[in-house]
Amino acid sequence: MPAPDRLVVGRVLRPHGIRGELSVEVLSDAPERFVPGAELGVGDPDGPAPPEPAVIRTARQHLGRLLLGFAGVADRDAADRFRGAWLSIPVASARPLGQDEFWPHQLVGLTVVDQEGRERGRVADVVPGAAHDLLSVELPGGATALVPAVAALVTVELDAGRVLVDAVPGLLGTDEE
Repeated sequence: MPAPDRLVVGRVLRPHGIRGELSVEVLSDAPERFVPGAELGVGDPDGPAPPEPAVIRTARQHLGRLLLGFAGVADRDAADRFRGAWLSIPVASARPLGQDEFWPHQLVGLTVVDQEGRERGRVADVVPGAAHDLLSVELPGGATALVPAVAALVTVELDAGRVLVDAVPGLLGTDEE
């Protein structure tokens, strides 16, 4: 899968209050990107039209949720048009990754191999989860398995084009050969 031009860092849930603030689900581990003056793209980063640029006017936490206000968005009605929109940044603005960190687009398409070296499928998607991401693995025959992307179960060998999975019984479908 080719590298995307933009990375999703959040999703607008709904307007909050009457001053144009938006409740945002943060999908980034870099909270410093959500500060007044920072620019985000609003809209589908993979869509036909480029995301609309928006400058953060205000940012605050409220009941465990990030509330953002964008420049030029002064009331609830103006904020409502952003409901459900993706928030993204250019890939060039992303922080450098550590040795054992990967972008989701780098994992999609990799071959999934068990500890015995048997091919078990391929990574079809990376699904964000509350505690950790899940690898959606397309198994032979068209079935799908969700594998927790945790170091105890998964080792990524990006250069080899594969993901080693500790095949806990039932994790990758049937264990019968």
